[in-house]
Amino acid sequence: MDDSRNKDATSSSTCFSHFCSSALRAKTLKSSSSANNSSDGLIRRLGVFDLILLGVGASIGAGIFVVTGTVARDAGPGVTISFILAGASCVLNALCYAELASRFPAIVGGAYMYAYTAFNEITAFLVFMQLMLDYHIGAASIARSLASYVATIFELIPALKGNIPPWVGHGGQEFFGGTLSINILAPILLAILTVILCLGVGESSAVNSFMTAAKVVIVIFVIIVGSFKVDVDNWSPFAPNGVKHIFTGATVVFFAYVGFDAVANSAEESKRPQRDLPIGILGSLLVCVVLYVGVCLVITGMVPYNLLGEDAPLSEAFTSKGLKYVSILISIGAVAGLTTTLLVGLYVQSRLYLGLGRDGLLPSIFAKVHPIRHTPIHSQIWVGIIAAVLGGLFNVHILSHILSVGSLTGYSVVAACVVTLRWKNNTGNRVSSKCISTWCEGVLCIFLVACCGFAAGVLYRFGTHFIFMIVAVVIAIMACAALCFRQAYSDPPGFSCPWVPIVPSVCIFFNIFLFAQLHYEAWIRFIILSIVSVGIYAFYGQYHANPRSDETIIYHMAPEEDRH
Repeated sequence: MDDSRNKDATSSSTCFSHFCSSALRAKTLKSSSSANNSSDGLIRRLGVFDLILLGVGASIGAGIFVVTGTVARDAGPGVTISFILAGASCVLNALCYAELASRFPAIVGGAYMYAYTAFNEITAFLVFMQLMLDYHIGAASIARSLASYVATIFELIPALKGNIPPWVGHGGQEFFGGTLSINILAPILLAILTVILCLGVGESSAVNSFMTAAKVVIVIFVIIVGSFKVDVDNWSPFAPNGVKHIFTGATVVFFAYVGFDAVANSAEESKRPQRDLPIGILGSLLVCVVLYVGVCLVITGMVPYNLLGEDAPLSEAFTSKGLKYVSILISIGAVAGLTTTLLVGLYVQSRLYLGLGRDGLLPSIFAKVHPIRHTPIHSQIWVGIIAAVLGGLFNVHILSHILSVGSLTGYSVVAACVVTLRWKNNTGNRVSSKCISTWCEGVLCIFLVACCGFAAGVLYRFGTHFIFMIVAVVIAIMACAALCFRQAYSDPPGFSCPWVPIVPSVCIFFNIFLFAQLHYEAWIRFIILSIVSVGIYAFYGQYHANPRSDETIIYHMAPEEDRH
């Protein structure tokens, strides 16, 4: 009996020991000058212009025609400042992404791969799971919205006006009290986009470039036409509800910029990744900032902020000025915007699955690349099926409260990766005669910055006295100062994020501050999904992971000619 108990205890100890050793291992990527032209790899077809359009396509959807107006109802004309503040915050996050994209310029995986290299395997898997749920629900939700817009355009045909049933495009036909909501057009649209993505990155990039260029031209046309209808008196008062609503608006519109990280996930298909990826990330974000600010100025100048519509404020503003043809263009622009956002979203998901399939954290079928099309067809089809099931059978809009957790988590981890990877070049950083190593001390400081960001966000959310928020900010500043003066940093190859660790620390603080503004369901989702992720990793990932897969031809740094 005692021998049996001892064996059980030993077995449990061995399993726990194996779990810890597996979870804490990190990936070391070695440089190779070989190009990725083999049949088991992706192919380089994306230039800098393609990457910029990829980022713009991912970021600007129907939100530019809706979010601008809904936030303006609270912030007034000051919504312009809200977009500028949110854009500035995203630029800081983009600087972090740009450095890591330049540092590992030919590796698919984005935030997952950065976390795998900077921290450990379990952190990377948790980042993947949080991001992936965002992407799956987001794709299904966008597909539903796109189906509704397409149905609206079809209804411009007199014979179809009012004759398209809800189960085809508008919303969905609900059953069982709304638990099921059938929509057949959303899965059809997803199937078409999945086929385009399976054909090859060249074909999908061409579609994205055309649709993105079309929507950008429409937005510019809207700004120009609307500028002639602006009444400057509508801009006064500029902040009718106070500065606080401008800052609150910034936390809302922050998510309108989410998508530039898609460029980082195209690293293995970029022609000159070390040069072009930072340009694509930052360039696409700056284009989005300019377009958003222009639309904000026009819409708040055309119509008093308190008279803006809720569902289609931009379209209604032009209709009220007798410019109905512009409203039709806006609908077309919304279709183009949603199409590119959905296309890039599906593209990014398949590349993330590809990365985990290669590393063994998911079944190897996800790592297979078509020898002729050079696309991860199995991953792409899987992503399309998940989105089609969610978009075709469920009212995914009710899940919007749990979105954005993955993006904020991923952005925060990327910022932390910038700091820790700068330490890794200093080999003495992990060695210390003290009770805690310098490396662990730095990680604790980063964690403290994140905790202070969450505390400040919760205090702001519940309207507590500002002095408590100041305390949280001061503690975060002290932790950042410790990162500055107690760590040694080296300059990375390629693009370098300025003012490390200050810029990454500000990113972490603000991202977690926004995390605290999310619905309670989002916090619960974060905890539950993290527990589920650990369970999946414990039963599958730890036994199949191959962190040394970088030594094969699959993972490689950019060719020599691309590094100059």
